[in-house]
Amino acid sequence: MTANMVDTAVSSGPFPAFLAAWIQFLVPQPCFDKLFVDLDFMNIPCLKVVISKCLGFGIILGSVIVKVPQIVKLLKAKSGEGISLISVSCELLAISATWSYGFASKFPFSSYGEAVFLALQTLIIAFLVLFYNGQTMQAFTYVVSYVSVMVFLLSPYAPFQLLSILQTGNAFVIMASKLIQAVTNFQNKSTGQLSVITVFLLFVGAIARIFTSIQETGDNLVVFTYVVSTVFNGIIAAQMLLYWKADNKAKME
Repeated sequence: MTANMVDTAVSSGPFPAFLAAWIQFLVPQPCFDKLFVDLDFMNIPCLKVVISKCLGFGIILGSVIVKVPQIVKLLKAKSGEGISLISVSCELLAISATWSYGFASKFPFSSYGEAVFLALQTLIIAFLVLFYNGQTMQAFTYVVSYVSVMVFLLSPYAPFQLLSILQTGNAFVIMASKLIQAVTNFQNKSTGQLSVITVFLLFVGAIARIFTSIQETGDNLVVFTYVVSTVFNGIIAAQMLLYWKADNKAKME
């Protein structure tokens, strides 16, 4: 038996090779061998890795639909009332910066993958807000402009220094985005067409991302961004609870 064959047998552990390959998405080497070959189930560093991977991919799966309730609510109401386009655009900028920075930094997809799906859904929300405000041409221009910018940011031609600057400013963009929406909610004494499901999923996801970012990237810029995101998503979530009765009363009138 060759050395390569021995390595393959060890890396498969008690599982068939094809199954071991899938499991290693969540339990990468050397933790796979430590947990399933050495049976060292109390290996704390490896347990942290597994928890982080599971949380990361769980967040990505959740991100596929996290803003769908918001999109559906807009489509049903045929209105973007109560949703600040500036806030949505700031959020889209922050998400896109995370996506392009994570991609360029070659971070594991599990550490930033939700940004891809959140960006697409946020773009749809921005389009619908413009469209339902009667700004059809602006809505299509917005989409084309965004796609063009992202093609550049994800290309080899985008300077990494530029991506770092965008990531550095991310926390402040998120802060501005959420504050604008919070002020809009306060002025209206209502959360308008905001979806409670989307708001609370974003809040919980931001909390989980603090841990996964520490574990998988070790990048202080990314960690700080999610701390800020947690705080300000929490403010919007608190307003959802605060204005819950007012919104329900408005629907009944």
